[in-house]
Amino acid sequence: MKKFSLFVGDNPFHGISHLSQQKARERTLEQSQKSTQQATRIVEQAIECGAEGFMFSVDEITLSIIRQLQKSSNASQVRLYAIAPYAYEYVRRATQTGGVSGLAMNLAKEMVFSSNAKVLATNIGGLARFNLSAVLKTYVAYELSRIKTASANSNNNLKLEAFMLHEIITDMALALNMEQLFRGYIDFLERRHIRPGFETRNFSILVDKFRSWDIDLSRLTLTASFNKVGFQMCPTKQQCEEALKHTSDAEVIAMSVLAAGYLKPAQAADYLANLEGLSGAVIGVSKEQQAAETFQIFREGH
Repeated sequence: MKKFSLFVGDNPFHGISHLSQQKARERTLEQSQKSTQQATRIVEQAIECGAEGFMFSVDEITLSIIRQLQKSSNASQVRLYAIAPYAYEYVRRATQTGGVSGLAMNLAKEMVFSSNAKVLATNIGGLARFNLSAVLKTYVAYELSRIKTASANSNNNLKLEAFMLHEIITDMALALNMEQLFRGYIDFLERRHIRPGFETRNFSILVDKFRSWDIDLSRLTLTASFNKVGFQMCPTKQQCEEALKHTSDAEVIAMSVLAAGYLKPAQAADYLANLEGLSGAVIGVSKEQQAAETFQIFREGH
């Protein structure tokens, strides 16, 4: 049986709710009144109560939390699992920089000054031709540099273990059968000793595609929705559970385990405990007490 790991998620720190726009607005207001220090304490509390890592979308909010964590003696050996791009951040930045063209110019400048020079030089031809694989590699290098800068410290208590493509990229590339894009991305990260991963809302389709392309699932981290009521489990709950049987070698992490608050932690923990093939779960919490209670329940369930 796989070792089951728990991760604290970052959605509550962004004011995100997948169930209700009103709830998202309330969370946004709450987050505007919550400091980075408070968010960091919530992550630390989750770690003290059983979480082994922090799964986050790469943006200034989460990078600030990581900067605080790397100073904390309570955050020893935290496993970092990054997801990019963070779509909300780029939409917000587009409104501040004059639309898509302004965003592209601003991001290009940041990538040039922040990314590894060797990566840029290697992909310059592809960038000039707007080759998607070259663009993706350069972008990933840029995001890795942001994480490295935020987490660098002498105690080495934070470790970036996996970098995952956000579902908007993963699922679009799946729909377009972009096998070489997936392969290039996987190889690029493996050469940097970082586990490549994919967040998806179409778990069974991704598994079927990768198996047909003979992509080694044991090399990957896959994050997808798994919960008792089938919330965001596409195409169906049954198909996702069946696909899980074919991923025994992969690291599969369940998200949306509480179905956006519809399920109680005990209900969610019981479902996951009886679902073979999972390597872990990511759970978002918005208060320290909630973190303590929730992660204790999930840890006891495994």
